[in-house]
Amino acid sequence: MDTGVFVQDHAAIRDEIRRLKEERNAILLVHNYQPAEIQDIADLTGDSLELSRAAATMECEVIVFCGVDFMAETAAILSPGKTVLLPAEDACCPMAQMITADELRLVRSRHPGAAVVCYVNTTADVKAGSDICCTSSNAVDVVNSLEEEEIIFVPDQNLARYAQRFTTKKILPWEGFCIVHDRITPAQVQEVKQAHPGAEVLVHPECRQEVIDLADHVASTSGIIKHVCSSAGREFIIGTEVGILHRIRKDCPGKLCYPLAPAAICRNMKKTDLGKVRDSLATLSPRITVPEDIAARARRAIERMLEV
Repeated sequence: MDTGVFVQDHAAIRDEIRRLKEERNAILLVHNYQPAEIQDIADLTGDSLELSRAAATMECEVIVFCGVDFMAETAAILSPGKTVLLPAEDACCPMAQMITADELRLVRSRHPGAAVVCYVNTTADVKAGSDICCTSSNAVDVVNSLEEEEIIFVPDQNLARYAQRFTTKKILPWEGFCIVHDRITPAQVQEVKQAHPGAEVLVHPECRQEVIDLADHVASTSGIIKHVCSSAGREFIIGTEVGILHRIRKDCPGKLCYPLAPAAICRNMKKTDLGKVRDSLATLSPRITVPEDIAARARRAIERMLEV
């Protein structure tokens, strides 16, 4: 392939995206795990909830969400008057698909006195059937804010077990997991620590508990970025999806960051490309909508979390 032509093609598509954004009065929201060339054209980069919250307050008519399906759904729930687009229509979150609304109703019937906390990485239907949402950064605070002593936590068993460390409540974890984080092993931690003995180990709470036990710091994607940028340290081992390294290099120049697991790649997050973003703006599709009865109940669960 002629790389010069390839670069020119990318430049032309970026110009077209800028033109279409202005025509459509659109903003481009990009998750921290997206490909580098998509992060570089973002109006805002971040984790799923902070992007959706920001979108609800920004002056725009169209939201182009470069992420996976549940993220675009959340943006649609919080911005009911705006058009929400998901350029990679088939970009799904396998963990979000590990529980359905029917399954949640069944487990609720078996524990009638329990509150349901759903991770934001869930479908709109599951959010609508929950009492309150949480993120990876506020799961502990959300659990401890509830009056109930028994908590059904869906769908991520690893985040549920992490939250259990910081509460006296009984957490009943659903047996879902992130297929990227759950594959990271203690052996990988030990191997990378030996290679970089002075580096601080940062991991996401979606990792297994035995991996968390070996970490120096546990945080969400945004929390990891903030920690690296503010720390006096210079070397870090990053235990989450490798797309975050591009954002860290931009936001925290001068810091050395090594992937804990170089193969920690979310294939669904990598389905977005510049051509899909351009085509999405040109056609205003694929559009993500949520029926209002479901959106209203899901919105309450999200808003209750924001009150915490």
